[in-house]
Amino acid sequence: MATVQLSRSIRIHKTSKKTVFPSQITNEHESLIMVKKLFATSISCITYLRGLFPESSYGERHLDDLSLKILREDKKCPGSLHIIKWIQGCFDALEKRYLHMAVLTLYTNPKEPEKVTEIYQFKFKYTQEGATMDFDSSNTSFESGTNSEDIKKASVLLIRKLYTLMQNLGPLPNDVILTMTLHYYNAVTPNDYQPPGFKEGVSSHFLLFEGEPVNLQVGMVSTGFHSMKVKVTAEATRVSDLQSSLFQESDTTEIAHQGLDCDEEEEERNPDIQKMNFVCSQQSSERSGKKRKVSEPVKVFIPDRK
Repeated sequence: MATVQLSRSIRIHKTSKKTVFPSQITNEHESLIMVKKLFATSISCITYLRGLFPESSYGERHLDDLSLKILREDKKCPGSLHIIKWIQGCFDALEKRYLHMAVLTLYTNPKEPEKVTEIYQFKFKYTQEGATMDFDSSNTSFESGTNSEDIKKASVLLIRKLYTLMQNLGPLPNDVILTMTLHYYNAVTPNDYQPPGFKEGVSSHFLLFEGEPVNLQVGMVSTGFHSMKVKVTAEATRVSDLQSSLFQESDTTEIAHQGLDCDEEEEERNPDIQKMNFVCSQQSSERSGKKRKVSEPVKVFIPDRK
């Protein structure tokens, strides 16, 4: 049974010393801090605006004129503590340059984890070269290199788009289950590696929607040392309003029926992948003779979100 979406919104705030991101990025260490904070902020945004945890599980930080809610340790809410452990596990894999993609998945039936309700994909790349900012909501791109101002603009845009999407998605069922799978760069990741809070996962199962899914490309931020790309997948009927507004105003917005974005290079070379039914992209990995290493944590059950 569905429940009314919790009414939570982004607030406008003039100034604050408690800012989210570093003021400048001039080396790989500062870039890593930036990407960690952007990832944690995005996960916090999703869990807060989807009404998954109580207000006490969040602290407040500011990004320009935006007042953001960031997950913090709340002993009264075991579920939020699990998510924080997942984020910390991702940090460990990011530091080692192993993490390729983190996939946050919501589903409702513990007996059918392959039937998902929403999917949030965070794809990471590592480079020593200058990069191009991809603003999926406009026709403008910036040659960023390590230009801190351009990086900040891209980060603000990504968070704004994510907030807009969360506030316009249809309500979740009362009871939901969260899990997060981690995919790695096999060439550099040891076979026995598992980040804190994770264990070896299954990489061959399908992910299915009861309805017709659409992928919404939220955006990408590149620092010249790292990049993080965000994509959200939900049922088409629950994002119909967005398809006619923010996420479809620009010709550069991609809304496609495709699998997890594990092998972006193969997708770009083969347009037929855009037309596939929604399944885990391990199919493409298996076709090329590779099986990507996957980790998973203990699932988090969130009952009766009122």
